[in-house]
Amino acid sequence: MSAPESAQETVEQVIRRRISEALGGWYGSLETALPTVAFVVTWLVTDAVRPAVVAAAALLVVLTLVRGYLGGSWRFIASAVLATAVAAFFALRSGQAEDAFLPGILVSAAYGIGAVVSILTRWPLLGFIVAIGDPNFAERPAAWRRDPGLVRVCSRLTWVLVGLFAIRVAVMLPLYLAGEVAWLGITKIALGWPAYLAAVVVMGWLLAVGRTPAQPEDEESGTAAIDPSTDPTHGR
Repeated sequence: MSAPESAQETVEQVIRRRISEALGGWYGSLETALPTVAFVVTWLVTDAVRPAVVAAAALLVVLTLVRGYLGGSWRFIASAVLATAVAAFFALRSGQAEDAFLPGILVSAAYGIGAVVSILTRWPLLGFIVAIGDPNFAERPAAWRRDPGLVRVCSRLTWVLVGLFAIRVAVMLPLYLAGEVAWLGITKIALGWPAYLAAVVVMGWLLAVGRTPAQPEDEESGTAAIDPSTDPTHGR
């Protein structure tokens, strides 16, 4: 295999691994989904917002204790705590259970718009996920943008996220306006980690059929934009 082909293959491996890490695995999905389940089920039983919020908060306490026992990353439980707190604020303030889902809809819309802007300005969102996992990110955080091929690939992958955010808004906004709390809970869970997994499958297909050009050298450091020799999966 020629040197350019080897570099091309390694870039694809780096992108796939770092996207996979961003998902957080099955337990990360539970940490983010279960508070929504607790909220919706309790609301269906009691038809009251306050007990539903209390149930979601109580489950978060349990998940936090379990995370402390198991160890590992706190990123997903922290995200669940923040999302539940904001949702509870909206729901308790209005007294309408569907308002608990409004922040998520607004965030999806904002992320979708932000992702489009990132593509148009050649700072694709997926590029940051690839770059942050680079051991040399702190020394040269913008080095990945010196590789035009890498920017193009990350732009294509970011369009997949744009589609995901657009689907979330298109499905959940009408349900919110109709006050369909149960269906909002179901779609929020379905369009959470499972939808991310489907998006990753699409991204994997794009990586499999596409071609990533060899990495040019960073003019400032004289090293590759994403150095495969420092990646833990290199050579596996």
